[in-house]
Amino acid sequence: MKTLKVLAVLLSYPDINVYKNVDDLAETLKQESLLSKKTLKGLLSFIEDYKNKDFLELQERFVATFDRSRAHCLNLFEHIHGESRDRGPAMVDLIEMYAKKKLFIDKKELPDYLPLFLEYLSLCDVQEAKTSLGDTIDIIALIGGQLKKSESPYWIIFSALEELSNIKANQFKVTEAIENSPKEPETLDELDELWKEQEAFSGESSECGTCETSAPLTQ
Repeated sequence: MKTLKVLAVLLSYPDINVYKNVDDLAETLKQESLLSKKTLKGLLSFIEDYKNKDFLELQERFVATFDRSRAHCLNLFEHIHGESRDRGPAMVDLIEMYAKKKLFIDKKELPDYLPLFLEYLSLCDVQEAKTSLGDTIDIIALIGGQLKKSESPYWIIFSALEELSNIKANQFKVTEAIENSPKEPETLDELDELWKEQEAFSGESSECGTCETSAPLTQ
């Protein structure tokens, strides 16, 4: 599913080569035609905005959106396990899952980083990818909901992921988690304190049928 690869790239820290060739991503989305017209239109608008922004501004926007907000954290297990001991074994399971397909990541990378996970799924067959995406859909819907609440343009990427999944998110649980989330930090001290807070889906199983940086998976 090339569409998942495109979404992974758009959700990664802006790269100058992507910036110069972002129109290719739009063409891939149109050619594969897996998304509804409404969602595709939203993504094409996101890409057009991406192309027309100053490159440094794009990088600053990414950092402000994902690195300074736990609510928008792109590490999937952060929203389930937080800093609990369950996170380690879950990470190992993901690494082993990637390895079965001869995919490996740098030891310094975290395997639950969403763009990495999406890149892995893009190499799976369509049904496997949609099912595996469904295993994380509540987390994806939660991050997307938080982004939409804060009026971030990145929310359209998460809307597309929800559309591609063959499982619908538990909207009641997601809405409750958004409503109970703490306010966004305004200082670095507040940010440090927020990262110590309890995970969004406290008590959820550590099992994930498929499942700080944007380094690609390698074969």
